Amino acid sequence: MNVGQTKSQFVAVASIAAELSAVMDVAKEISLAAANAKAIAFRAGEKAKGFQPITDFINELAKETIELVNAINEHALLLYQLTVNEYRMTETHNKFVMVAAQAKDAAYADSLDQPLFNAHQNMVECKRDFKSNVKQLLDQLAEVMHPARAARVIAANSRIEASQAGEYLLSLQAVAESVDNAAQVIHDNVQRCRSALSVVDLAD
Repeated sequence: MNVGQTKSQFVAVASIAAELSAVMDVAKEISLAAANAKAIAFRAGEKAKGFQPITDFINELAKETIELVNAINEHALLLYQLTVNEYRMTETHNKFVMVAAQAKDAAYADSLDQPLFNAHQNMVECKRDFKSNVKQLLDQLAEVMHPARAARVIAANSRIEASQAGEYLLSLQAVAESVDNAAQVIHDNVQRCRSALSVVDLAD
């Protein structure tokens, strides 16, 4: 791992943390929108009867998104730690290589063989762990897309139900727009997370 690679990995993990923070904020907004929608639907009574179960779906999606993002945040922290470990192990390996090269004609040069081998193994293992965890993180990011897509569908259904809510039409339509916009923001932020990870070489 060279300095450029290390910097890229640190930047990627930091970018993910920032994007996920925004996703968490939006998920909380969806939860708040669900609570507002439930209150409006309750006041509207029969006029918004079809909207009431939709508020439960909206709330469940918000909870699911928050849980997924919490899990991804923990994974992102692990990636940061793995990046630090990989950098340290690579530095250790490189120093052993340099020392072994300088001592190749010394009487006990072969005493460096085992430490050099161990350093190389540790470096390889760290790289493997990092790449494995990046792949897992990409899978988790893909999972977040599911509630975001579901939210778009729910927003569309919400608009249909809101159209039958009489004087509560505008209030419920605002909820539908809020959910739709939030879903788009989540989608965009998750895509940026995936783009940030594109700097990592996942080849075995």
